Amino acid sequence: MAAQVRTVAFHGIEVIEVETQVTIASGLPAFTIVGLPDKAVAESRERVRSALNSLGLALPPKRITVNLAPADVLKEGSHFDLPIALALLVAMEALPADELANHTALGEFRLTVRSPAWPGY
Repeated sequence: MAAQVRTVAFHGIEVIEVETQVTIASGLPAFTIVGLPDKAVAESRERVRSALNSLGLALPPKRITVNLAPADVLKEGSHFDLPIALALLVAMEALPADELANHTALGEFRLTVRSPAWPGY
């Protein structure tokens, strides 16, 4: 069963609904994003991994697949970080799936969480 979180893709002024699906399976450790992602979306895996690590959460050493559906729509931008992270947390059973059922998520991550020692962040 895949964990699912809703988000959107932007094409000019058009907004297209996108479903972020995550599965965690046995196999060699990997983190793959599929569904026609651009370079910024493909780089989400590193921002998500780093942000979760800064919170003390490690990704499991398994095969993680993120699918951004529909697959025929180009996904551009870094706003897919948050839905990918949330779907990962649901797949890891760190968040209950029903908490996100009626929400649409978009947002970009920093590599670390905010620090009160760094004003302006």
